[in-house]
Amino acid sequence: MPEIFKVELDTPVYKGSVSCNTGLFINGKFVDAVEGGTIDVINPSTGKLLTKVAAASSKDVDIAVEAAKKAYKTSWGLKVSGAQRGELLMKLATLLEANIDEFAALECLNVGKPWSESKGFDMKLTLQTLKYYAGWADKVHGKTIETNEQKLAYTRHEPYGVVGQIIPWNYPLTMVSWKIGPALATGNVVVLKPSEITPLTALKLAGLVQEAGFPPVNLTVPLGATAGAAMSLHPDIRKIAFTGSTLTGRKIQEASAKSNLKVVTLELGGKSPNIIFDDADLEQAVKWAAIGIFSNSGQVCTAGSRIFVQEGIYDAFIKAFSEAAAGVNTKTGDPFAEGTIHGPVVSQTQFDRVMGYIDAAKAEGATAFIGGERHSLTEGFFVKPTIFTDCTPDMKIVQEEVFGPVAAVVKFKTEDEVIEMANDSNYGLACAVFTENVSRAIRVSNALEAGMAWVNCNVTTEYNVPFGGYKQSGYGRELGAYAIDTYTQVKAVHINVGLRI
Repeated sequence: MPEIFKVELDTPVYKGSVSCNTGLFINGKFVDAVEGGTIDVINPSTGKLLTKVAAASSKDVDIAVEAAKKAYKTSWGLKVSGAQRGELLMKLATLLEANIDEFAALECLNVGKPWSESKGFDMKLTLQTLKYYAGWADKVHGKTIETNEQKLAYTRHEPYGVVGQIIPWNYPLTMVSWKIGPALATGNVVVLKPSEITPLTALKLAGLVQEAGFPPVNLTVPLGATAGAAMSLHPDIRKIAFTGSTLTGRKIQEASAKSNLKVVTLELGGKSPNIIFDDADLEQAVKWAAIGIFSNSGQVCTAGSRIFVQEGIYDAFIKAFSEAAAGVNTKTGDPFAEGTIHGPVVSQTQFDRVMGYIDAAKAEGATAFIGGERHSLTEGFFVKPTIFTDCTPDMKIVQEEVFGPVAAVVKFKTEDEVIEMANDSNYGLACAVFTENVSRAIRVSNALEAGMAWVNCNVTTEYNVPFGGYKQSGYGRELGAYAIDTYTQVKAVHINVGLRI
């Protein structure tokens, strides 16, 4: 039988125990992996081992898919009404809400998120998302289409069946809700792979899924190269939803082509431009810029990591922005300490990646105006909030996604110039525009090649507004009503009511 991970915490913000099962959740119960492998789960704030979880193989994926197929045919899908599906999703949300502090603490341990961010943002958005899709479950409607008096034509929006979902490590529980919410609301069954780096809250939620009474949800906690590839190639998985790197997204799409042409939706990398014009409210622009790049230690796909500042306020902005970064640096440390707003990056691998980009920026001639080094804390994967100036559009630090607390600032003169520089990217996930000129705000946000645009704010995601990108940032949408469409396939029905031949 799988072991239970349990820790007693006595911190300024959370006192109590946190626990989760460390096995695979398949067919409504926790089990050991067939081949007995395990994965180390590390606390990024200390660099030390938290626990070990079961590592799934392709054999475990086969078992999970088979169980999901059976559940879809016998106890889920269109055999369960939308109203019943909604009730179960709402019950899951209610159970999560009753245990929300424990989930927030578990996320702090596993991801290194400060308590204020884990409880105040991640858990809040997770609950909102589940409740929102609970409300959608009985509102999946087709259409009656007028043709002629001898025919009745209508459409049905039907589930795919077995859906594979692959979750990133930066917002583990929130991303689970973004995936399973619309999938279950529309009657699909789910084989879900959390990140092997941050699997603990997904495993904790699996227990609540069982308690809520869902028959079909299966979660596996595998090494990506093994189970992720097996899911992408599996002939009985009809759709894959993936959030993560563009490189992995390419592999998933290739696997779809090589297997059963499963439907693929991808939310991939970003290098979002944050454009600040001379007429912007400088104080607000600085605060939002700091949120845009330093939230979650910069490990945000929509992070405003390319900051374009018009020359008239460039010096004033750099001064104020560096002061903001210095303030974030003083509030770096233990996620469970009061006042902490900046935690570690998630792993040694990610730390090395971020520091590699910092070193490359220095080598290419960019100036580390502030930061650009490891934090002085003696343990954990902490990177100082970093601002690079003297950047040019062709630099690696401007073109590639760092996924860390590193901003590249570029000076510009004209509106046309900055639009061209902002669109000079393989990515197109999000953008932000700061100006007090309404016409300019609309004109520029319309001209930018991105799936989401923020005006005079940044990274303010809402559960009922679509989320997704252009270009190599992927396709398909999560959140809002648009996500419902990505989990259903449309059937056209033609009924002859009077035509004779």
